[in-house]
Amino acid sequence: MNRSDLISRLKDNIDIKRQDAEKIVDTFFDALKETLVKGDRVEIRGFGSFTVKHYKPYLGRNPKTGDHIHVKAKKLPFFKVGKTLKKIVDS
Repeated sequence: MNRSDLISRLKDNIDIKRQDAEKIVDTFFDALKETLVKGDRVEIRGFGSFTVKHYKPYLGRNPKTGDHIHVKAKKLPFFKVGKTLKKIVDS
């Protein structure tokens, strides 16, 4: 499923205009992004939680040349699946 499929399903399920469904989907994802950028956690009960993981800088190695390189610190989004969703998918 992609963004367009999600908008279509929302439009059909609650019988609203496509433009309104797009606004809803965009608002949801914008709020999710803004919260993660601030470093806060987003939890959707029964579905899962989104957090930002912080990685320290480290000394890496170029596999092609074998040279050592310095890898900068970084932050990456991380999703942890909820128990309910895990159970539904596994059954």
